[in-house]
Amino acid sequence: MKSLYRFCCFCFLLPTLIVSDSTDTITTNQPLADGKTIISSGGTFELGFYRPDVNSNRTYLGLWYKKVSKVTVVWTANRDVPINDTKGLLRVTDQANLTLFNGDGTAVWSSNATGSAKNPVAQLLDSGNLVIKDAADNNPENYLWQSFEHPTDTLLPGMKLGENLVKGTEVYMQSLKSSVDPSRGNFIFRVDPDGFPQQFLMNGSTPRFRTGPWNGLRFSWGSPGLQPNPLYTYEFVNNPQEIYYRYDLINTSVYSRLIISTDGIIQRFTWNNKTQDWGVYLNAPADTCDTYGLCNNYSICSTANSPICSCLDKFVPKSPSEWQATDWSNGCQRRVPLDCPKGDGFIKYSGIKLPDTRWSWYNRSMTLKECDTICLKNCSCTAYANTDITGKGSGCVLWFGDLIDMTRVNGGQDIYIRMAASEIPSGANKAKILGISLPLGGAFLLLVLSLILCARKKKRRQRKLAEQLPSEWKMESRPEQRLNTEGDKEDLDLPLFDLKTIEQATNNFSIDNKLGEGGFGPVYKGTLEEGQEIAVKRLSEYSIQGLDEFKNEVKCIAELQHRNLVKLLGCCIEGEEKMLIYEFMPNKSLDFFLFDNDRSRLLDWPKRFQIIIGIARGLLYLHQDSRLTIIHRDLKAGNILLDSAMKPKISDFGMARIFGGTETEASTKRVVGTYGYMSPEYAVDGVFSTKSDVFSFGVLVLEIVTGKKNRGFSHPDHHHNLLGHAWLLFKDGRFQELIDDHFSQSYCLSEVIRSIHVGLLCVQQYPDDRPSMPSVVLMLVGDGELPFPKEPGYFTERNFFFETDKIFSSGTVDSSGNQLSITVLEAR
Repeated sequence: MKSLYRFCCFCFLLPTLIVSDSTDTITTNQPLADGKTIISSGGTFELGFYRPDVNSNRTYLGLWYKKVSKVTVVWTANRDVPINDTKGLLRVTDQANLTLFNGDGTAVWSSNATGSAKNPVAQLLDSGNLVIKDAADNNPENYLWQSFEHPTDTLLPGMKLGENLVKGTEVYMQSLKSSVDPSRGNFIFRVDPDGFPQQFLMNGSTPRFRTGPWNGLRFSWGSPGLQPNPLYTYEFVNNPQEIYYRYDLINTSVYSRLIISTDGIIQRFTWNNKTQDWGVYLNAPADTCDTYGLCNNYSICSTANSPICSCLDKFVPKSPSEWQATDWSNGCQRRVPLDCPKGDGFIKYSGIKLPDTRWSWYNRSMTLKECDTICLKNCSCTAYANTDITGKGSGCVLWFGDLIDMTRVNGGQDIYIRMAASEIPSGANKAKILGISLPLGGAFLLLVLSLILCARKKKRRQRKLAEQLPSEWKMESRPEQRLNTEGDKEDLDLPLFDLKTIEQATNNFSIDNKLGEGGFGPVYKGTLEEGQEIAVKRLSEYSIQGLDEFKNEVKCIAELQHRNLVKLLGCCIEGEEKMLIYEFMPNKSLDFFLFDNDRSRLLDWPKRFQIIIGIARGLLYLHQDSRLTIIHRDLKAGNILLDSAMKPKISDFGMARIFGGTETEASTKRVVGTYGYMSPEYAVDGVFSTKSDVFSFGVLVLEIVTGKKNRGFSHPDHHHNLLGHAWLLFKDGRFQELIDDHFSQSYCLSEVIRSIHVGLLCVQQYPDDRPSMPSVVLMLVGDGELPFPKEPGYFTERNFFFETDKIFSSGTVDSSGNQLSITVLEAR
């Protein structure tokens, strides 16, 4: 009878004691026992118990590669508290925690997850991430806990190394104590957020190696292992929410990992199927010069030299005798002391790994010239450089204090170091003096003559412009005033800036601050006293069209608030000056990147898809979610601005139209817009609606995917434009031929195909066939079946321009992307 009772109890408990090796999930009813494992759905990773020392009973819960012949553990849960028996048990508790027990039921490790779930489970993903989640919720944003946020000594593809500034959490790697002891060793690899962020390898609290800051392409350390390559893509994100480094595999069938070894070396390995072993792809430190601060202050380390340490040009050793004895611990100092503020300048040093940036300040939207000016005015500033070396360089980083840990590297950066005026080459001094003094006399004479002429014309122009403005805009301008305009359905409340504030912000509309020019007039970058960066659209003195656009833009955008619309901060109306003040977008416009052979490489597919989704949501707001229905009428790559995170914002509402009530369509004899983006019914008949913007959006989507302009597209085999070319390839199932080569090695194929499909639906010939923007957004983010697109409008560009030559009477060249922006065109 007792035996029968025991057997029944065993049968009852059996489901809670055994988990199948074929599953990837642990539930509250099925814990994981020593001797059992779970395997990720794709068979890449395995979770179970292991013993690194065959001569010891110390047992750990870990993750390792399933398909790699050489056992390689990539994560350990209880690294500091081993189980000393073979009866370990991993449970998912009802409180949505993973807890590890030893044989006597004592908890030795817990995930300490926060949050709750109705049906909590632990799942091993094929990325190697062990997550706690609700069984019915696969959204990564809702994970209650994940091993990717608690690494041991290994960084896997897709993991983020850095800080979440919102949560206040940090992800870092820490070495093992030894190959048979996974407890915490002495070495840590982390992202340091102080100053301009960079990565550090630390031995306890002592820096051992430093990568330098991210320069837009790689860390300034310049290792060949971080150059563009066919195996990896790298990303360094630095925004108010998080700062992190991550890498991803271009070919996911390759196995790769980044580790911190027990002796303090950062190593990147890839699995070699032929040799059945791990091959080293990267070592850091790579040589003696990678040792942090080896040569100390104001010196340069180069393994090509003997001795490897030398003072920078125009610097001398602090202790010459120690330096000759290869003791570089005291570093170098300036040969001639600084004489700030009486007269200092800067000397450029090239091919450098930038010095330690923990005591630096940076601004990623400033120019190098602005950087020079700010540093020169601050006697504590010792050097400056670009934060981003892509293109011609951008951004500004300033150093305060001594410069340490510089090495000579291939592909290194330029840095401008503060020097006494007497140390700067005389030719440079003379050039600077001549560059200032020679034009001064002539400029003064021209200024006097200009003032005389302007005084005569000023009142006449002012009267003319005043007559064209609404009466309620004619006022004395003061900083605290607000602009109110009233229409049939409008009551706009807009901050009004005074002219003096804008002149100071733009350095009196300096040519160096000029960002571009459109039909409205020139656009300038400015910085307000409190440090806020702005973009100033200044009405051209002689532009009647610009005045109309000024009124229209204020009317359309003053009360619009959306993350994907550029924000209007206010305006300035004083005398003959009419200006709109916008938030500043540091990454210029989409066409600046998209159609440039070098810069387009910075637009990987995730960024491009993010831009497509952002534009779609901005248009959805204009068409449906805002208080008024607004038709943009000039949607193009040049009017999509990009913020510091490359997120899109629709701009330039000078040609927009507001629909009220039940109005869905309108017509005009004044056709405005840009060739290549206008819908057929608008360009030919002057009829426009929300579907006109949908057409322009479709053109943009196809341009973003292909990296090619619709306007002027040519192909050796036919005369179709980009729209016709895309439709023919899509119809034949050859959509991959459309993909831009600059991201063709790293993209989500389903997203690309869906984007092309939606783009072609948007550019169909007839407005009724095109989807509305709510449908477009759902199509892009959903996975439902899409209708097959009909033939697009302007199927053959040659035929289109033959027709439009008969229709259009005049036009001007748009400064954005060298595309033709139509201003006054008469319908046939």
